[in-house]
Amino acid sequence: MKTISIINLKGGVAKTLTTISMAHILSERHGKRVLVVDNDKQGNTSKTFGVHSYERGSVAELMLDRNADLADIICHTRYQRIDVIPANMKLLTANMQVMMDSSRPQQTRLRAALRKVQDQYDYCLIDNAPDINISTINALVASNEAIIPVKIDRYAFDGLQELKDQIAITREELNPALRLAGCLITCFQHVEGERQGEEWLRANMDCPVYKTHIRYSGKVVESSFEATPILEYSRRSGAAHDYCDFVAEYLDDERGC
Repeated sequence: MKTISIINLKGGVAKTLTTISMAHILSERHGKRVLVVDNDKQGNTSKTFGVHSYERGSVAELMLDRNADLADIICHTRYQRIDVIPANMKLLTANMQVMMDSSRPQQTRLRAALRKVQDQYDYCLIDNAPDINISTINALVASNEAIIPVKIDRYAFDGLQELKDQIAITREELNPALRLAGCLITCFQHVEGERQGEEWLRANMDCPVYKTHIRYSGKVVESSFEATPILEYSRRSGAAHDYCDFVAEYLDDERGC
């Protein structure tokens, strides 16, 4: 199982959309078995897949209980090859409790839990909150790769260097296997300012940038209200085509590594 963190310190850059779209396309178009970890207390990924609940276990329990039963936490979805570890507001309290618990390592709890199911899936995608906290650090420790969605606007690169530094620190101290796979430009509208921003990103941030751009599409907003992946909601939309192209590019890069 290859584990990928979708992460950015900024909100509103399409982290959740990227996680959901990538999982859906890997499953439906490429026949892959995918485990999605919702690592954001807002639980938007869980809501899209119809598994948001306070009645059963969530990622919070994985962070707190070394003996948590994954069979009681992993939720099957309406998609045959996609399962989800959901999240809810309990993750906020769990993060604080983990930070106060020195009885066992704090940063490796998610990795230890995911290793129990690594033979059941081809990919694990982790949708992270726009923050660096103990659960996002756990996600990086558990991951082989990080993908950073970037929306080109006035504040596009705020926190990007700090995130790169955190990835480097995690690789050096806790997870030598972790690599930054690349930045994915989202919500792209082909205006001059965005093209200039992309040029600056490629020239100054010293990180890979995917060739594929995810175009802005009103269908994305509609799909979020319908709690449906964009490819299923509007397969002819620009964003749906772009996400298919991005997954193909990602798989090509993976084969080339």
